[in-house]
Amino acid sequence: MVVQPTGLARGRNKGHKVTRRELPAKPVDRKGHGGKRAKFVRSVVREVMGFTPYEKRCLELLKVGKEKRVLRVLRKRLGSIDRAKRKRDDLQETLRVSRLQK
Repeated sequence: MVVQPTGLARGRNKGHKVTRRELPAKPVDRKGHGGKRAKFVRSVVREVMGFTPYEKRCLELLKVGKEKRVLRVLRKRLGSIDRAKRKRDDLQETLRVSRLQK
């Protein structure tokens, strides 16, 4: 929330009263937003190459219900707990989809 200046030289909201300009969106605002092509390429690579060895191990651990152990393994491999949680959710989703297809 932007507080409007009061026009006074002192105080918390000191400064000239001005109208805020509406600036066009910058290209940097889209950084990290994946495109359709990149998503497609990743899906083709996943389909052709399959899972990495550590992902296969995590899938096996998830099958027997060791979610906390999976999180520890992924944390060690990926370097952050947020990345590990996201990867665990992805692996759980692939397991769920594969069970539905059977």
